[in-house]
Amino acid sequence: MSSWCPKEICVCFFLSVLYVGSLYIWKETQRRDDPTTIKKRCISVFFMTVVSPFFVIWFGSNDSEEVTLWTRMGLRLEGLVPALLLPMILTCILFLGPIVQSHVGQTNLLQSLYSSVCLYLDPLYWYNTSQNPIWWRNQVVAPFSEEFTFRACMLPILLQCVSPGRAVFIAPLFFGVAHLHHAVDRVRAGIDLPTIILVSSFQFLYTSVFGFYSAFLFIRTGHFLPLFAVHAFCNHMGLPELKNMMRFGSPLRYKLLAVHVAGLVAWYYLIFPLTEPAYFSNTRYPL
Repeated sequence: MSSWCPKEICVCFFLSVLYVGSLYIWKETQRRDDPTTIKKRCISVFFMTVVSPFFVIWFGSNDSEEVTLWTRMGLRLEGLVPALLLPMILTCILFLGPIVQSHVGQTNLLQSLYSSVCLYLDPLYWYNTSQNPIWWRNQVVAPFSEEFTFRACMLPILLQCVSPGRAVFIAPLFFGVAHLHHAVDRVRAGIDLPTIILVSSFQFLYTSVFGFYSAFLFIRTGHFLPLFAVHAFCNHMGLPELKNMMRFGSPLRYKLLAVHVAGLVAWYYLIFPLTEPAYFSNTRYPL
């Protein structure tokens, strides 16, 4: 493996530009949350889901005839059940603080958590939720298409010339840059330039950090579907509401802060044990 692979990096950059460019091939007059805009952009990313694997075929090298294209992209059955469970458990631990905070103020914390679980198990809840096109974009289409293009298709290209450790840090940069296109929507909304720069910079940082985590999970598990599930869950949870946490009086505020820290520390110590490649029958990428 070489430390510098300009061809593969250029291919990944072009793929990210193609992904973002597909969103703007339409003549749009409505904002991004308008149902018409959402439907058009869903068509665009569906096109990218079809096109992206060809980049792996054209620019990826198969080092073994026994390894299929689908295996390189993380589309396989071996170890799928633990791959769906363990990364999700790990991510829930990371979000322990926000999960607890969202149920604070109820008469009973455990009862509130139980009620939320029952709500998510209710088919009527999912039926009503599925009527919202924004939900389809945020929870299904965007997580699936982004993980498929930026992880399942880009990482096999990068991993043929850089180590898994370096790939974890290189691939998310394309993901972060791709999200800067939201600045266009903010300009259309009439937001002032300093705010656009500040928000876009934070979004680049946040999406890049998530990209590190997602790329890490792909290399450790060798699976695509857990990335989709974790991405959808993170979109559902959103960023931690630290400002709202500070509005609680003490000692509740400090208890919530302690839970946030405990979740982060537990996640740090469990990230390698819960993603042991042997659990997922993954022998391709040592990390």
